[in-house]
Amino acid sequence: MSTSILSTVFANTLATTVSRLPLPTIWTAGSAQQRTLMLGVALAVLSNLLFGVLYAYSSFLAPLSGTQVFIWRMLAMWAALIGYLLISGRLGVHIDKLKALGTVKQWVWLLLPTPIFLSQFWLFMWAPVNGQGVQTAMGYFLFPLMMVIFGCVFFGEKLSRLQWLAVGFAALGVGSEIIRTQSISWATLWVCGTYPIYYILRRLQGIGAVTGLLVDLTIFAPFALAYLFLVAPSSLMLVSGSGFFIIMLAGLGVMSVLAMKTNVDASQMLPVNVYGMMSYLEPALLFILAITVLGNPFESAMIYSYGLIWLGIACLVTHGIRQLRRARKNLSSSVKKQVA
Repeated sequence: MSTSILSTVFANTLATTVSRLPLPTIWTAGSAQQRTLMLGVALAVLSNLLFGVLYAYSSFLAPLSGTQVFIWRMLAMWAALIGYLLISGRLGVHIDKLKALGTVKQWVWLLLPTPIFLSQFWLFMWAPVNGQGVQTAMGYFLFPLMMVIFGCVFFGEKLSRLQWLAVGFAALGVGSEIIRTQSISWATLWVCGTYPIYYILRRLQGIGAVTGLLVDLTIFAPFALAYLFLVAPSSLMLVSGSGFFIIMLAGLGVMSVLAMKTNVDASQMLPVNVYGMMSYLEPALLFILAITVLGNPFESAMIYSYGLIWLGIACLVTHGIRQLRRARKNLSSSVKKQVA
């Protein structure tokens, strides 16, 4: 039986199972748009919860270092992603997209964001077990604010008063932290300063998230294997000789791909503003995990600078809610005109 047929059978089985569940009335009686919105919100919550679990995952894989967990995660993600694309019958689609790149310049342009992607994933696994969990979480808090600034600079997008206020609060918060510590964490700067560049480059390239992920992981896989065999053979021996580590790392790969897939699906189902607001669940969860489960230090003096940044986030959320209400009002008025 072909992978495409398997994928169709799985989809039909899932649809049949869902139809038999005692779901809320809004799901069964609501419009297709409402059901899509509900499913998108559920996927966004799931993806953020998975990213939160992954943030604390390194601490359960001692004595592997943060870097070694990152290497294993990349290999596990690559294997899980290839498996998913084979089962779903979508691998050929992404390969065809890559075959369309006919020149060296196009391939160089495609691979330009890969080092940023890899460095971010390394930091995500290294920071929680090396005392940089709070700082990295703060970088993810600042990331949407930086995306607003990058959009203004590179795409000529106009900022509303609330967006300018959000940027102002964030700038004051970062400035307060610099004055307090006479420095600012490199982890914070790396997340909020380079991750927007990755997304902007992928957007300019017109490369889908899954295709980009497939390229990034496939390019890195040989280097990851070389690292394990040449630099960290003890890590290879430890994992290969332990059923616990094999299961944990397999789970790491599957969970990572599932988190990425649900996140991408949610971004396609939800309005941009709703998706943007839902994205704050992840850094909030990372922040809580960093100071509770992982025991990363949090000083009371941080409340002032971090509080200013959170005020900026509140301004962005308020801006998003206003836009949603305005869009809903415009939609209802246009429907009334059509009926009249």
